[in-house]
This record gives sequence, C-alpha cells and structure tokens, in this order.
Amino acid sequence: MVREDGKRNFVMRQDGEEDSVFSGNMPRQAALKAARRLDPAGSESRAESDPTEIRLREKGTDKVHIFDAWAWEQDAPDDKPDWMGDEITKGNVSKKGIEHLED
Repeated sequence: MVREDGKRNFVMRQDGEEDSVFSGNMPRQAALKAARRLDPAGSESRAESDPTEIRLREKGTDKVHIFDAWAWEQDAPDDKPDWMGDEITKGNVSKKGIEHLED
C-alpha cells in the first residue's frame, strides 16, 4: 500500500517468517537498504561473486520481489561527519523477478 508520501513498505521474508520492514518509492530502493544489513565482504568484486538472495513482500499485496544482494566495506569519504567511522558498508542488488503468494 502506498503511503501519503508516495513510499511503499516492504517486509523481508526469511524461511516463511516476516520481520524487518524497509520503505522506498520502488522495490529496489527498499532492497538496497536491506542489502546494507548483510554481512559485508572485503571488496565489491568479492561480494558480487557470492550474492545472497533476499525476498521483500510488498505490504498490502501478494507480490514478493526477489533480489540477489551483496554488501562490502569501503573507506569512508574524506568529508565524512565526525560520528562516522573509518569504514562504511555499501550494498547493491540485482532483481531476479517477482512471485505471487498463494492464499
């Protein structure tokens, strides 16, 4: 369901359980937020070679968006705020498709 601000809510599905909620205007935006929570690899190339499948169900619908996701750590930019550490976690996703849940 679309909120007043145009964002949609997506719930992470793992082994039939639904927990973490991510929001975004598009499913990819929510998937990128979810990807940053994965265990990061040392570099992007190493992370991309071993992606993790994530499934996000759009709240209010039976659609499950399926992505390959990976995360890696890299040095924080020079103009980072004081509270930020020396490394940041970046993530990326590649959409595999959509499934519809059976009632």
